[in-house]
Amino acid sequence: MAEERIKILLIEHDEAFARYVGEMLLQARDLPADLRVAKDLDSGLRALICETSDAVIIDLCAPDGAGLGNIGLIQGLVPNLPVVVAGELDDESIAAEAMHAGAHDYWVKGQLTPGWLERAIRHAIERQRSDIAFLNAEERYHSIFDHLVEGIFQTTPQGRYLMANAALARIYGYASPEELIQTLTNIGQTLYVEPGRRDEFVRLMQEHDTLSDFESEVFRKDGTVIWISENCRAIRDAQGQLLYFEGTVEDITLRLQAERKLQNSQVLYHSLVETLPQNIFRKDLQGRFTFGNQQFCRSLGRSLEEIVGKTDYDFFPAELASKYQRDDHIVLASGKMYQTVEEHQPPGGGKLYVQVVKTPIRGVDGAIMGLQGIFWDITQQQLSEARIRRVNLLLAQSRLELRLKNQEMQQDLRMARDIQLSMLPQQYPAFGGAPDPAASALQFSHRYLPTGSVGGDFFTVCQISSDEAGVLICDVAGHGVRAALVTAMIRPLVEELRPMAADAGQFLTRLNHDLHAMLTHQGTPLLLTTAFYLVADCRSGQLRYANAGHPKPLLLSRAAGRVDSLVNASGKSQPPLGFLEDTVYRASEISLQANDLVMLFTDGLYEVQNPQGELYSQSRLAVDIRRYLALSAPELFDRILGDIRAFSDGVGFMDDVCLVGMQFNGAPEK
Repeated sequence: MAEERIKILLIEHDEAFARYVGEMLLQARDLPADLRVAKDLDSGLRALICETSDAVIIDLCAPDGAGLGNIGLIQGLVPNLPVVVAGELDDESIAAEAMHAGAHDYWVKGQLTPGWLERAIRHAIERQRSDIAFLNAEERYHSIFDHLVEGIFQTTPQGRYLMANAALARIYGYASPEELIQTLTNIGQTLYVEPGRRDEFVRLMQEHDTLSDFESEVFRKDGTVIWISENCRAIRDAQGQLLYFEGTVEDITLRLQAERKLQNSQVLYHSLVETLPQNIFRKDLQGRFTFGNQQFCRSLGRSLEEIVGKTDYDFFPAELASKYQRDDHIVLASGKMYQTVEEHQPPGGGKLYVQVVKTPIRGVDGAIMGLQGIFWDITQQQLSEARIRRVNLLLAQSRLELRLKNQEMQQDLRMARDIQLSMLPQQYPAFGGAPDPAASALQFSHRYLPTGSVGGDFFTVCQISSDEAGVLICDVAGHGVRAALVTAMIRPLVEELRPMAADAGQFLTRLNHDLHAMLTHQGTPLLLTTAFYLVADCRSGQLRYANAGHPKPLLLSRAAGRVDSLVNASGKSQPPLGFLEDTVYRASEISLQANDLVMLFTDGLYEVQNPQGELYSQSRLAVDIRRYLALSAPELFDRILGDIRAFSDGVGFMDDVCLVGMQFNGAPEK
């Protein structure tokens, strides 16, 4: 008989890899499989809805997906479906995260072979089947555990519950095992009626390790007293140290009451049920009421004498009465407790929701002679749960809308990033009469590394004349949309100020004035904006510059083997742009030597912290640069960026980074 073919769905945008997987499956001798391929996550999810699959292989970087979050999406759509993640990197941490997210395996694409693929697919499917079998077995165990009539417990020798089943909670009058464990924190003081009874229990357990038919009076949650019989054993570790007690509890109150005089038993029983706030009743085999507690009588608006001998049809609408009696028949036929939540409508009242528990009543011979029921109003609880469901639905809808908005915002940010990058120089002009930038007397290079979708760093290089170049670098505090907007405002201002670009001080003075006016007029919050502007004359070798609170650029004098900061001639710092409208920026001037390199940068380059909390500094930057003086500007920039990344030990840059280099190749020939 032919082996049933396995249906595999591959969610992969790489057509070559998809063909490779298909070819490997064809080579698998003992794995008859049909492969379907979806190019993105959305197509894959639709394919899962349309046709069943035995396993899913998904690319970690599937288009329109959410990385490892895709696993939850697939398993939410098709529970118990094996999901295997395929990725490019052989990284144990990624594999661990994938398995933690619910994947059955993580494959490295470059390591797949036909034989390995066959074994891995079979392993994933068999593992899933084993997991399902285990969960089913565990569910059956808990079902048996929670529906046992006997109470089961684990307690510490000091008197705290470690575990209790539902039956024990019911025996002690608690709504759930969790409530029992949280409430009964000192068994000796709060459970046993007789003082010292718990001490006697512990003494016997320490002497014999087992205990049978240990009978005691105990308090229930509501303060009533019952008799219980405990069977217990001591659990010890390999060294013989006592860990905890484990045993069962049986409510023997009825048995002891039956052994006493019938009259006293009835008095105690009625004393119990009449003090409870719940509605309690008893019926015979014909469905006639034989007893009702005071709460039940009040709910019907009748005396006990008016209730006894009547049926549900005498008090409730026919539809409800029929339902009640069908439930009674289940209890009488099965001899088991029956619990439900149902509608209830007392005479003259509106509809309620009640929690109902019905149990059979047995005679001394064990034969069922009727049933007892207890119910209580849970209308407010039901209404609250309905309100919670409605709120959860609204929250789910809101989350979906928010996710869509976030996707739209991410698309906008990607477009803004592309626009911002297009504002940076794409090519540089030639100076000194050179025919192209490669032969220019002034040569430029840069590195731009925004930490977010958009950044707050900006630079530009303009040609003032055939011999003069103007270079501006600025840094707006932050690295988000607000910072990017300010840089977008600076760009047109720079273009407008080209006529005065040859005067570094006047250029920054006017730029500061116009930026302050624009921000003040638009009511835009002022962001710290630093800038440095220089004018280089390749014919004379003169460099004029002005600084508006920006990190001091470095002058790399290769001939002298020096790295110096470009400081203001006055020795005083001047404020950032946009804060003071009338600030006048003073220019400084130095002479350049052939092969000198001016390196401009933003503070994101050196404000980097390693895991030990140490900061990379400007002084360390200067020391590291001296090691690379002989390199070209692009090579030097890449070495420095690599050194800083290594210093951070994986932390990386915390702010936008902009590096601009201007190489002076000497005065051109006349």
